[in-house]
Amino acid sequence: MPFTALATRWHSENGTPPPGRVVLADDRMPAGTAHRLASDGVAVLWQGDYHGARHLLTALTRRAARAAHRPRATGAATPGEEFREQRRERARTARLLGRLVVRLEADHALRLRRAPDVRQACREAYGPPDGPRVVALRELLGVLGARQWRERGVDVPALGARVHPHYGVFSPVRGEYVDLVARAPLPAAATGGGTAFDLGTGTGVLAAVLARRGAGRVLVTDANPRALACASDNARRLGLADRIRPAGTGLYPPGGERAALAVCNPPWLPAEPTSALEQGVYDPGGRMLEGFLGGLTERLAPGGEGWLVLSDLAEHLGLRSRDDLLAAFAAAGLRVAGRLDTRPRHRRAAESAARAAEVTSLWRLAPA
Repeated sequence: MPFTALATRWHSENGTPPPGRVVLADDRMPAGTAHRLASDGVAVLWQGDYHGARHLLTALTRRAARAAHRPRATGAATPGEEFREQRRERARTARLLGRLVVRLEADHALRLRRAPDVRQACREAYGPPDGPRVVALRELLGVLGARQWRERGVDVPALGARVHPHYGVFSPVRGEYVDLVARAPLPAAATGGGTAFDLGTGTGVLAAVLARRGAGRVLVTDANPRALACASDNARRLGLADRIRPAGTGLYPPGGERAALAVCNPPWLPAEPTSALEQGVYDPGGRMLEGFLGGLTERLAPGGEGWLVLSDLAEHLGLRSRDDLLAAFAAAGLRVAGRLDTRPRHRRAAESAARAAEVTSLWRLAPA
C-alpha cells in the first residue's frame, strides 16, 4: 500500500524521505522476502514479536554484508577511492536496513509483543510526544542504545569523572584527543582565569578540561542544539555550571568577545555525513575547519592561542594534504607555536593501513 494510506507521520533523523510503498509483516515473513522488498525500496512495517523484528534486522544485515563483499573489478585502488567506495556501500546498507520500520504510538510507546518500554528514550531523543510516527527499527535501537550511554556515561581519565552523551551527540570514546588538551602547555594569557572558547563542544568534555585547568569562563558553541543541552548537563554533573556557558549555534560566540584560548576539535574528514551522528566525523568541504582558522586572529586576546585538534587520517586517505593544511594556516595569518602528537588507541586503529598510520595532533596556533 502507499505509505500515505497509513495516516501516520514518517520520521527519520537522517532526513531519509518516506518510502513510496509499505507492506505489513510479522514473524511469518521470511528474511529473503523482506530483503527483496527492502532492496526494491519497499518499507516493511513490523507488527509481530519485537525480538522477531530484531532477528530479522540481523538477518538483513548479514545479507547486506554478503552483498558488500562480492568480488568487484580488480585494480590498484587508492586509499581515497577505497574510502569513497566504503562510504557508498555503507550508505546503501543503511538505506536497505532503514526499510524495516515500526510504529510508535502517540505517547511514544511501542506496541509490539515483548517490546521494552521505549517511551523515556524516545522523549529524550525526539522530545515530547506529538502523535504517532513510523521510524526505522535501526534508528529506534540507536535511540535505546543512546539512552544506555546517557545513563552509564563514558569514563574520561583526564577528568577523573564520567561524561554523559545525549542522543545525536558524538561520544568522547576516543580519549586521546582529550588527553592532548589536558597536557598541552597553556598560553600565558590563559593562566589567570581568563575566557576560553570550546567551539563545536559536543558533550562539553573539552570545556570541562579547560575549566578544570583554570579557565575562569568557558563559552561553548555547537551547531547542534542537542549538544549545547548535553554540554550544559555535563557541566552541571561536574559542578562546573557556573563556569561553562552555552553561547549559541554559530561557530564563534556572538558579540565579538576575545578569548585567551580557543579550542576546536572539528570533524576530521572533509566528506558529507550521512546521519546526524556522523556530523561529528565528517566536515563537508572542510567548512568548519576553514571557519575556525579564518576567524581566529580576530577572536584571540593578546598573547592568546587557538588549539586545533585534528587527525591526519584525511591525509592518509588523500582527502587533504599536509601542505594544504599548512597553507590554510598561512592564509589565515597564523603561525604554528607548537604541536603535540599522539597515536590513536581505539579498536579501529588497525583496520586499514591508513588507520594504522594515523596520528592525532594538537596544533598550537597564534597570529603570525
